[in-house]
Amino acid sequence: MIDISDLTVKIGSKALLQNLTLSVAEQEILGVLGASGSGKTSLLRAIAGLNRPCSGEIRMAGRTVSHPDRLLAPVRRRISMVFQSLALWPHMTAWKHLAFVVEKSQFPDKTRRNDHIASLLNMMHLNGFEDRYPSELSGGEQQRLAIARAMASSPECLLMDEPFSSLDDRLRTELLDITLTLRNMHRMTIIYVTHNIDEALYLADRICIMKAGTIVSELPNSTDLTRKTILDSMEGVS
Repeated sequence: MIDISDLTVKIGSKALLQNLTLSVAEQEILGVLGASGSGKTSLLRAIAGLNRPCSGEIRMAGRTVSHPDRLLAPVRRRISMVFQSLALWPHMTAWKHLAFVVEKSQFPDKTRRNDHIASLLNMMHLNGFEDRYPSELSGGEQQRLAIARAMASSPECLLMDEPFSSLDDRLRTELLDITLTLRNMHRMTIIYVTHNIDEALYLADRICIMKAGTIVSELPNSTDLTRKTILDSMEGVS
């Protein structure tokens, strides 16, 4: 679904991504590991269309969406992103968060649109919280709202930037399970950035390790893959 070829992204003279090549299959969950500053978030931002490449290209479903001479707008990529900071809007209730991003062209009938929003809130165990503002939600509830908002536009690909790093183990496992359920129900592709090896092992079909703005290792997630194998692959990355 996503093919990245020789991608370089810079801000000024600083290279965020360097000659990066990567393919992500349809409905795959790709885990991305690496030290701080290795380019993980920059990779997500490039895929989302938030950064223009200096060279190389990104193709989605066979069409070029990012190139030095072409940058398809993020809203036209059928991609949603869950940020590490969540970026919830403090002045909007949970319901309004979703209503704001639902595409009316996809749900021209108001009843169907409302049913879509209600089903997402129910799936995220937020039914009964429709009129609450982010400040009135717990940390786990805020995380679930951020995922629900990302799903509201029915994306084909979900980008997740360390979304559960601040949660305890119980909530983290609950939300990882929800993420797996979303992939299976909606047949989405998911790219999941994390520092947590256990999260990547639990969630991903394949794990990529980044260093200095490029992919240095790709590991299929099988019963033979262990923390030690990943740590050995990451040796020298940090």
